[in-house]
Amino acid sequence: MHAYRSHTCAALTKSNVGDTVRLAGWVHRVRDHGGVLFIDLRDHYGMTQILADPDSPVFAEVEKVRSEWCIRIDGEVKARDESLVNAKIPTGEIEVFIRDIEVLGAADELPLMVFGEQEYPEETRLRYRFLDLRREKLQENMKLRSDVVASIRKRMWDKEFREFQTPIITASSPEGARDFLVPSRLHPGKFYALPQAPQQFKQLLMVSGFDKYFQIAPCFRDEDPRADRSPTDFYQLDLEMSFVTQQDVFDTIQPVLQGVFEEFGGGRKVDADWPQISYRDAALWYGTDKPDLRNPIKMQVVSEHFKGSGFAIFAKILEQDGTEIRAIPAPGGGSRKFCDRMNAFAQKEGLPGMGYIFWREADGGMEAAGPLAKNIGPERTEAIRQQLDLGVGDAAFFLGGKPDSFQTVAGKARVEIGNELGLTDTDRFAFAWIVDFPIYEKDEDTGRIDFEHNPFSMPQGGMDALNGDPLDVLGYQYDLACNGYELVSGAIRNHRPEIMFKAFEIAGYGEDEVRKRFGGLVNAFQYGAPPHGGCAAGIDRIVMLLADEANIREVILFPMNQRAEDLMMAAPSEPAADQLMELSLRVLPKE
Repeated sequence: MHAYRSHTCAALTKSNVGDTVRLAGWVHRVRDHGGVLFIDLRDHYGMTQILADPDSPVFAEVEKVRSEWCIRIDGEVKARDESLVNAKIPTGEIEVFIRDIEVLGAADELPLMVFGEQEYPEETRLRYRFLDLRREKLQENMKLRSDVVASIRKRMWDKEFREFQTPIITASSPEGARDFLVPSRLHPGKFYALPQAPQQFKQLLMVSGFDKYFQIAPCFRDEDPRADRSPTDFYQLDLEMSFVTQQDVFDTIQPVLQGVFEEFGGGRKVDADWPQISYRDAALWYGTDKPDLRNPIKMQVVSEHFKGSGFAIFAKILEQDGTEIRAIPAPGGGSRKFCDRMNAFAQKEGLPGMGYIFWREADGGMEAAGPLAKNIGPERTEAIRQQLDLGVGDAAFFLGGKPDSFQTVAGKARVEIGNELGLTDTDRFAFAWIVDFPIYEKDEDTGRIDFEHNPFSMPQGGMDALNGDPLDVLGYQYDLACNGYELVSGAIRNHRPEIMFKAFEIAGYGEDEVRKRFGGLVNAFQYGAPPHGGCAAGIDRIVMLLADEANIREVILFPMNQRAEDLMMAAPSEPAADQLMELSLRVLPKE
């Protein structure tokens, strides 16, 4: 017999009754039923109930075991009494009577329990992540992650992509975040960078004649943590193709991701229609460039109804350039109590509040209520109702000013209204391509033009577009949103050196600086670069959505905490003096 096990803890069935078996695993739970000891023995595959009574030759040793001890047992498979069958587990019809036991690894007093789903502080969970990972939910999340990656790989190979690995130690890449720098021992005073993404290398692969590339790529960015983003490293499905248009990229990645969500979505509906929404429309309708389309609410501009109206606050706002009034329809929100609650929500988000109108029955008809309705009068109120297609029992909320000042809160309010009123279909995955990103933005204080999004995207219209107003230039750049998260980002690349130099010149970067910072890419583009484009999909976020988790750390094996610290491995740590000397480095004390 094998030294540790003849079967896993999920393998035994009624057909094994009478067999002598060997199992190994962790003690999940111990129960003493009047002198008979029952132990749930757990391994990666499942659970088997084992037992010992005073007739067992090793009963005294079995009495000593405690939760999370790692043990090996030999025993005889017995059928459970029909009344004691556990239909919830594959081994629920049998149990194993213990004849021999060996303690493979005893456990100290546990800082967190594996049995049950108790809540523990995040610091405790991350410091003892090896224990945390034994818990059923995290075991399932990590198996899901592995299965999702395997499925993605197969789907990409089936589409005739080849997988290549790009360098981890490289030069800085312009991905918009801070680099992790790596000092060079052989070149004192010089530093490598961990790649924020394989962006330049995958473009160079296209110049090298490889037609379709993909990689499950590690990426490193020194970022502030959030619930949906790791502060140090993450993985993405990275892909690039030659001789493609934007639509070709969409048509390639959609069946891959749609198939993954259908395979692992647990029966939730996966939308097959992925609309393409311009960046500006997404900002207007949803207040964000990663909208949750499970929520049907669309915001609208209603400025004309407030110009010269009796509501002085909005009327005065509209006298200023670049301002507007937006309405958030709220079907079913037509009560003063709900309106007051949403007004308080806006105040918590840092705004003075939100104006509102709600419609109710009155004298066999309908009337508009609320302070706004009284100020602007019935004619304007009725025009707003008709524009928003609302009726009795509905409401609308209003925000005004320059869109940048209220757009984010408006987007959050839309989400809150959808959730509060039960309008959001939570049993569904809804996707949308966000397209037509502006390439440039103007700094309101300095008037300087700079890149708003990826500087390496091909401008729509090519060189001709760069000869007009920079703020009107749109790029062949796109994101994929799903349920309020950005899952994919990509672009058709600017592969023409003359267009690239012009694009950077508009943002104040001369040709010499472009060659210095991106010399490898620029040099390659001078030797017959093909049109190419691609995208990257966040593995961690995909798994987070499929696992129905709100925090990305629940789907990462060994995540950092909120301060970008690894409490288990004590990183970051101070280097030894000889390490610093070898690297020609000196750490300056904080002032």
